[in-house]
Amino acid sequence: MTRKFYKMHGIGNDYIYFDCMKEELADVEKLAVRLSDRHFSIGGDGVILLCPSDVADCRMAMYNADGSQGKMCGNGIRCVGKLAHDLGYVRGDICTVETLSGIKKLYFKKNGNGKVEAAKVDMGAAALSPRDIPASIGGERVVNYPVEVGGKEYFVTLVSMGNPHCVTYVDDPYKIDLEKVGVLFENNALFPERINTEFVRVDGRNELTMRVWERGSGETWACGTGACAVAVASVLNGYADKNAPITVHLRGGDLIITYTDETVFMEGTATLAFTGEVEI
Repeated sequence: MTRKFYKMHGIGNDYIYFDCMKEELADVEKLAVRLSDRHFSIGGDGVILLCPSDVADCRMAMYNADGSQGKMCGNGIRCVGKLAHDLGYVRGDICTVETLSGIKKLYFKKNGNGKVEAAKVDMGAAALSPRDIPASIGGERVVNYPVEVGGKEYFVTLVSMGNPHCVTYVDDPYKIDLEKVGVLFENNALFPERINTEFVRVDGRNELTMRVWERGSGETWACGTGACAVAVASVLNGYADKNAPITVHLRGGDLIITYTDETVFMEGTATLAFTGEVEI
């Protein structure tokens, strides 16, 4: 059998989307591995399903390129909201999406034709306790904490945005051997459930450049929850301000993050690249 798919991305963080509001998909873990291959299939950072929800307008189910299920994807949730709006499941300018990290609210930004082209997402409060990451480190917060990875010392700040992030500051993230170092961080014994790692350069007050290694996917061109974690970590480390827009430059484009006492807001584009049919 064949199913229609939607290839979508949020500033280059690309997934293969399926409309499962009326018809489910089976063996999604295996499907994600097969379809994410950029040489022999559609290619992407994983597969995301638009599903019905009893508690929100819709539900997002995401699977990484290695088949593992993720709890949350900031770039993916903007595309889920756009897809739900484009297909007529959601009307108006606001959408709620159920995730494994709770219900998130999206505020759409539309073009002159009424199509969603961007969204601002209330990502919820950041969690800072190492128990919430989880990480095998004591204390209530992990900020500028020294760890040795691959024989080199890094200073890390840990943040959970519904999924775990390790933020470390470097002179130039594009001079790092990310294929090597990213794997070492991801599978470090400090992180029993693995970790997403952001390598960050401070460009100025409230302006940052990051490169990300995502657990289960490797390097991606953007990571919405990672950008949120970087903004939070940068406030904690004195590089950025609370209650102010923080620009985070990623390989695929920019995200605007605002960290408040109550929540973290993320704003960025949501783009449909193309549609097609694929054998399931």
